[in-house]
Amino acid sequence: MVFKKLMKAMGVGGPSVETTLHNPNTTPGGTITGDVHLLGGDHDSDIKYVSVALKTRVEVESGDSEYHSDLEYAKIRLTDAFELKAGARHTVPFSLQIPWEAPLTHMYGQPLHGTTVGVATELEVARAVDATDLDPIAVHPLPAQERILVAFANLGFRFRNADCEKGRIWGVHQELPFYQEIEFYPAPQYASGIKQLEVTFVSYPQSMEVVLELDKRGGVFTEGHDSFARFTVDYASVNNTNWEQQLEGYLNQAARRRGFF
Repeated sequence: MVFKKLMKAMGVGGPSVETTLHNPNTTPGGTITGDVHLLGGDHDSDIKYVSVALKTRVEVESGDSEYHSDLEYAKIRLTDAFELKAGARHTVPFSLQIPWEAPLTHMYGQPLHGTTVGVATELEVARAVDATDLDPIAVHPLPAQERILVAFANLGFRFRNADCEKGRIWGVHQELPFYQEIEFYPAPQYASGIKQLEVTFVSYPQSMEVVLELDKRGGVFTEGHDSFARFTVDYASVNNTNWEQQLEGYLNQAARRRGFF
């Protein structure tokens, strides 16, 4: 076990911490468990609290510019104040609920390039706060999400990239202040009119909203523009629908409405 020195705020000789996850694999709505191991430094330390939180890198639009920031959410406080003796070891178990809207980090059994979710551990000692590096977790799709993603693959859409954007989708209830966009290259039958397809899942305990954004290919005198389609998927009946056929209907309807073809 390699303890991480908290030297930024605690100073040399302060406590060290190591967070271990029992299993880094989970799904939206699932749970991650683990232990925070503390090792006392060269002197006694008054620990004000220990907490863990999820962090995801998100894109933030500010005026005409964009930047990336590590956004913290689902934070839980694990301890009240206590004294950590010099050289003493102390272990704090935790159970962290993964939000239903958490972004996916894996798709089709492979890491999803562009999205990272991790557990950050934070300590406050004598009014100084320090945090560890992220311990990555793997957020796999729910069965309903997997079914929709497989349907897009069966239609010929190929994964391009994924990112998370700070903000909210109009008309969709969100608990988190950001959402994930999974980008696909268009299937051959749509390539003449669509530059890319962006898919967003906003999941709840019993169902999820699926938002599609079609990026039109710009012409010589026209710029590309987006078209939205949105539908609800019920987890209990997801397997009763031919999603390949259903998605083709949504895509064709959205494309014709905006004159993509």
